[in-house]
Amino acid sequence: MIMKPEELAMGAINHALRALKKRHLLEEGAHAPAFIALSRPFTSQGSEWKEKAENFELELQQCYKAQSRLSEQLVTEVAECRTAKALVQEKEILINDLQTEVTQTREECSQLKEILEEKTKALDLVMSENIELRAQLEAMTLKAKTAEDENKMLIDRWMLQKMQDAERLNEANMLYEEMMNRLRASGLEQLAKQQVDGVVRQFEAGAENFAGSTVPTACKQKIPAHEGGCTSILFEHQSDRLISGGQERSVKIWDTKTGMLTRTLDGSLGSILDLTVTHDNRYIIAASSSCNLYAWDVSSGRIRHTLTGHKDKVCAVDVSKTSSSLVVSAAYDRTIKLWDLQKGYSTLTMMSHSNCNSLCFSMDGQTICTGHTDGNLRLWDITKGEVVSEVAAHSNAITSISVSRSGNIILTSGRDNLHNLFDMRSMEVCGTFRAAGNRLANNWSRSCISPDDSYVTSGSADGSVYVWSRFRSEVVSTLKEDYSPINACAWSGLGKPLASADKNGTICIWA
Repeated sequence: MIMKPEELAMGAINHALRALKKRHLLEEGAHAPAFIALSRPFTSQGSEWKEKAENFELELQQCYKAQSRLSEQLVTEVAECRTAKALVQEKEILINDLQTEVTQTREECSQLKEILEEKTKALDLVMSENIELRAQLEAMTLKAKTAEDENKMLIDRWMLQKMQDAERLNEANMLYEEMMNRLRASGLEQLAKQQVDGVVRQFEAGAENFAGSTVPTACKQKIPAHEGGCTSILFEHQSDRLISGGQERSVKIWDTKTGMLTRTLDGSLGSILDLTVTHDNRYIIAASSSCNLYAWDVSSGRIRHTLTGHKDKVCAVDVSKTSSSLVVSAAYDRTIKLWDLQKGYSTLTMMSHSNCNSLCFSMDGQTICTGHTDGNLRLWDITKGEVVSEVAAHSNAITSISVSRSGNIILTSGRDNLHNLFDMRSMEVCGTFRAAGNRLANNWSRSCISPDDSYVTSGSADGSVYVWSRFRSEVVSTLKEDYSPINACAWSGLGKPLASADKNGTICIWA
């Protein structure tokens, strides 16, 4: 049995007292003969007493020394007992703390066991779900493989159909070349203008009757229109009034017969990069470098709407051919937005993989044609909000897109200095135009096709304006008034005049 420190200390003290008492009794027994001797006569025992007295004194001194040693030992043992008692108290406190920690640790261990059980159950559930998902993945992989096989079969059928279409197109081209040779021989070029795809142009379904375009030969008006450069021009519908936009943030309307300014539209916070006008000539919409579009009421000269939503400069805009309230725009944030001009907000946003430099509506208003910096021509279905057709039109960025009046042909111009005509229905190239000196000035160089679809016009970085015959695929006129790069060309819907705008802000009216 373990004794307490107090009991140990008391035992030590009692042991020391018994030892002292025993020592005292022994000393008394030793001194007894001395006391007996003292009772004898002093004379007879003098010398003996003296000797014994000396021995007694010596023994008494030794007893005192022993008592002193025992006292010191007692004090030392008492101090050690007190130290041991304090140490025992500290150990008891430490044991209590450790017992508390053990209790807390056991509680935490119990909680962790509960959490572990919950996690184990959750893991089992996840594992079962994973097994189910793997089974679904295998089923979907099988379906995907089946769909891929079907897709491959459809592609093969589609390629076969394309080959058949190409053969028919080649036959049509041979027929067309034969007809053109016959017409050149007879000198009847006008008849060739009236026959396209085996039908008469004037009575083509959905097409209007337009006055024949005449090839311009000279500059009739030279207008200093904008400081800092003229970026975009277009004619009002069925009018010879010209609309222009420039770097100084203004839109201007000109009388091309006199070269006089008839109206200035202000309010844009950025440079004008592109323009369009509604078919009733009531509203002019401008794309701006301020990331906004501005719609002016021509009659009042005031801004009707400021269309916000793009995150970068807006570089292209067009209005539907069937609805004056439907506007499309493209910006360098790679978004293409549809706008409701009556309500003044966006109704659809489409994302593109490449920045769009130019766009236009199809004649039926259901498709948007876009030209991109990656050189691809894309067609978008506005009801689905997605690309329905895509073709690699140019080896470099497309700068301009325009649709013919018949709606069957798309003109694209690119930084590869080529101008291509695409059949809207088959997306096949049906004409390519180039000239040795024709080099587009920038990524927004706008080309155009004449109202009767007979001529293609483009400006060049050397200040020249080239006019190609669509049917002969050759340059029929080269116009030059200055050496500043041409930014845009536009042809009046009346058949004449032709306008060009250059980097210095000068507009030339050609007739």
